[in-house]
Amino acid sequence: MIVSGSASQALAAALARELEESLAAVEYDRFPDGELLAAAPGVAEADPDRAVIVASTVSSDAHLELLQLQDAVREAGVEEVVTVLPYMGYGRQDAAFEPGHPVSARAVARAISTGSDRVLTVNPHETAVCEFFEPTATAVDAAGRLADPLPDDLTEPVFLSPDAGAIELAETARDAYGTGETDYFEKTRHSGTEVEISPSDVDVAGRDVVVVDDIIATGSTMSEAVSVLCDRDAGRLFVTCVHPLLARDAVTKLSRAGVEAIYGTDTIERGVDTVSVAPTIAEHL
Repeated sequence: MIVSGSASQALAAALARELEESLAAVEYDRFPDGELLAAAPGVAEADPDRAVIVASTVSSDAHLELLQLQDAVREAGVEEVVTVLPYMGYGRQDAAFEPGHPVSARAVARAISTGSDRVLTVNPHETAVCEFFEPTATAVDAAGRLADPLPDDLTEPVFLSPDAGAIELAETARDAYGTGETDYFEKTRHSGTEVEISPSDVDVAGRDVVVVDDIIATGSTMSEAVSVLCDRDAGRLFVTCVHPLLARDAVTKLSRAGVEAIYGTDTIERGVDTVSVAPTIAEHL
């Protein structure tokens, strides 16, 4: 049985269809004092052997909601609890960046592990965070899905990642598309909001460009990369990512920079989730 967190309802429904499993009735509520309640009465009624909880932890409330759903299905007598994190919140805080700082990814992984027999997470920013879970989580690579919504008539396409660390994503998207060149920008981060982009040497003049990344948060880095491409007379510009976080005015930034279309998956439901990762997750289940 598939159990959905409130932030992942469309993906949970798609996964239920993909696996031909039932989708549990769930309830989300908030008490007058602000405390949350996430319940799964559908699980108690169906009494399944396995519950697959699908919950992107896009907020602190979503984290707590997941822990409650894990406890609810255990309370209902489920023998195996599988947790699917389409997007793992706090996953980028994978080290103590200053003395006295927490390793937030480790903290949330430990909490999630207590209520789960198995954890899957889609394209974590660093796969090393999977080792924070007990047992070790499985990283599901959905980058190949990023080619699906792209136009079929791209002109001499170039698949670019905004830094060297994401080049494998660009290569996977290119391979899934079937043709094109790959390259990356050099990125120097000076602070949480200040990033310097050094243009790559790839020739983009007159060529369609697809900028590929795992997460688009504020869009600042991506829009700066797109501006560089415009200066180099690139053809049509597309942006695609696994996790379209798109905080604040990210869509406006990218559109103003010259992006023709923004594509993302349904790990985060933001209105640009044009392709589902449900088939990829289903393969691991």
